[in-house]
Amino acid sequence: MIKEHIDQVHENIKKACAAAGRKPEEVTLISVSKTKPVAMLREAYEAGSRDFGENKVQEIMDKYPNLPADIRWHMIGHLQRNKVKYIIDKVSLIHSVDSLRLAEEISTQANRKQVCANILVEVNIAQEESKFGTSRNEALQLVEDISRLPNISVKGLMTIAPFVTNPEDNRRYFRQIRELSVDIMEKNIDNVTMSILSMGMTGDYMVAIEEGATMVRVGTGIFGERNT
Repeated sequence: MIKEHIDQVHENIKKACAAAGRKPEEVTLISVSKTKPVAMLREAYEAGSRDFGENKVQEIMDKYPNLPADIRWHMIGHLQRNKVKYIIDKVSLIHSVDSLRLAEEISTQANRKQVCANILVEVNIAQEESKFGTSRNEALQLVEDISRLPNISVKGLMTIAPFVTNPEDNRRYFRQIRELSVDIMEKNIDNVTMSILSMGMTGDYMVAIEEGATMVRVGTGIFGERNT
């Protein structure tokens, strides 16, 4: 069943790319595997998934040694500073950097492990009180501050759009993130690229792709409803 779901998501990605005049290769599908058992991840891996997104450090720690080494792990949930050291050399991308203090800890731990941490700055574009992320107005300053830290590289932006029944309602937010990334890119900041826009989830990823997403985070659409 998971293979059929992944095939369907890839088909939808192709459709959204065609509508936007983009190539499907420009979009990376992240299989959001939080709360799912290793057996289900293995099934997704066998169906071609290599990028997996987790919300909790402990889940990455538990799953990491039990799955193939060529998996690219994505930390997509809120990251506490005291947990950075556990995953710094295990994840390929941290999507949820929303403060300079967190970035400083990532830089410190990356330096200790002699790695360069790739990160995205999380922007709370809809200014929802229940969500983490810097504001649109403060994003540029945060990117500039992070760019001066060693062993850390800003690769783009991430957002979690509001939960909506009609995906079209989120189009404006995806567009705003895209515009913000262009504004930041034009500043030509050292150690910063805006090559990644991580936005769009099971309910709205096709609209996100039409508005420029390069990574979409799909959980329910692949693994079914989440176990709590």
